[in-house]
Amino acid sequence: MLLFFMGQYSGLMSPGTLPVIIEGQQPNLSIDNTGIIRMVYGNQDRIYCITSSDNGLNFSTPALVAELPKMHLGSSRGPQIASSSTRSLVSAIDKNGNIHSYILNHLKGVWTKVANVSDTQGSAVEGLMALASDKNDNFYATWLDIRDGGNNNIYFSSLNSKSQKWSPNTLVYKSPDKHVCECCKPNIVANNGRVVIGFRNWLMGARDIYYAVSTNKGKSFTTAVKSGNGSWQLNACPMDGGSLALNASGKVSAAWRRNGDVYYWTEKQVEQKLAPGRDVSMAQNQNSVYVAWQDSKKIHLMNLNSKQISEIGTGTSPKIYVLDNGKAICLWEDNKVVRFKII
Repeated sequence: MLLFFMGQYSGLMSPGTLPVIIEGQQPNLSIDNTGIIRMVYGNQDRIYCITSSDNGLNFSTPALVAELPKMHLGSSRGPQIASSSTRSLVSAIDKNGNIHSYILNHLKGVWTKVANVSDTQGSAVEGLMALASDKNDNFYATWLDIRDGGNNNIYFSSLNSKSQKWSPNTLVYKSPDKHVCECCKPNIVANNGRVVIGFRNWLMGARDIYYAVSTNKGKSFTTAVKSGNGSWQLNACPMDGGSLALNASGKVSAAWRRNGDVYYWTEKQVEQKLAPGRDVSMAQNQNSVYVAWQDSKKIHLMNLNSKQISEIGTGTSPKIYVLDNGKAICLWEDNKVVRFKII
């Protein structure tokens, strides 16, 4: 594995200055209750994790989480991570359609294989899922699942703070037109007892973003409703599931691609068209909302407070996260190399 660390750096570096090169794909990141950052990524059939305790100024050397033969990797498929108070959890899907999970006890520092997320063999063959956690060591997962008639729809499971076994899988949404969008990654967020799942639907020929809300940690969900105001009639899968956020008061926000443009929307407000692009990610804190996307393999970032757009690198599949110090970190993939920058 190729890995170069080039010492400390800051978010003031000019666009295109890349402080780290990691051979791998599909990076994802979590921040635990103490502010420790864990970044996971895949390299062939292996999952690695690097850690930072100083808001991303320095990262550890890679630790092997697991080796998973025939792991789904690429095009939004790959290892997912969520972190909480005393535990972190990584999930990954093999090409047989089984969702594996691994837990890290923060004190012991060892990754351990635990029960699969999916309780039906081979039901997650599309390889698309998302993870979230709350502050109390509860974890939540959603994914595309074909167990009902061979069509992809939205399933859910949770892992509570006292268990090593995921809850029985439940159907959150089944499209009246048989299936949701076939190749778009769903999203999930959790905060203050609420869990929200977002996904791209397929309904009456439209490929729009929908979301469903739970106020009881996933025991039940509301009927899914559409995000935003417009609609996208499309007889194809855009392979772009957008992004989702939930603030402390329970308000849902989303960012996604419609046709060739990036949109942002929050509940009880009119959607905003931001710029041309695709592969959208968003993150927010009390003061700022960040949206990242790619356009012609250039990674763009907007702080919605200033409306300024910055070009921060070249590649695909950006992911944006807000750090405990108020800055943001953006990860992306560039020809099977993981890159990131603090903003």
